[in-house]
Amino acid sequence: MVLTREELISSLQNEVRILLHLAGKVDPSKLDYRPTPKQRSTLELLQYLAIMGPTQLAVIRGGAIDRGAMSAAWGPAEAAAKTMTFDQAISAIKQQSATYATLLNGWTEADFREEIDMFGNKSSRGTLVVSLVLGGHAVYRSQLFGYLKASGQEQLNTMNLWAGMDGSMAAA
Repeated sequence: MVLTREELISSLQNEVRILLHLAGKVDPSKLDYRPTPKQRSTLELLQYLAIMGPTQLAVIRGGAIDRGAMSAAWGPAEAAAKTMTFDQAISAIKQQSATYATLLNGWTEADFREEIDMFGNKSSRGTLVVSLVLGGHAVYRSQLFGYLKASGQEQLNTMNLWAGMDGSMAAA
């Protein structure tokens, strides 16, 4: 794998840290904000983020990514997420740092290299963890950032999105 197990865990934990930073910018009065009628609201996006990574990781670990495996894992997780309040979703996201470390620390290099089938396409577990879980975090935190900006958080900038911190973009 290009990343070591420790680097992957650290990268996932950093994604959780940035996501929590952005979630801390959510105006509670804007939890129902959605860019268009068919897109998730801010709360629904956070509920999804509360389960996305750990659920995908569990399915990848199981080794069979097909409709049955996805339904078995995703159905109960999604049902639970849809009942979460804002605070419960944030709490679930906070737990992901420890969850990623616990789940991935037990993986061997062979586990990461093992080829599994995802809807008829073969890929290594490591590739799927990076593309689906790590990549998913980057995509959905960017979506949350867009929601925040569109719902009035004009002070947010690239530092918030990529570094997970408040800061000026002006040169020192």
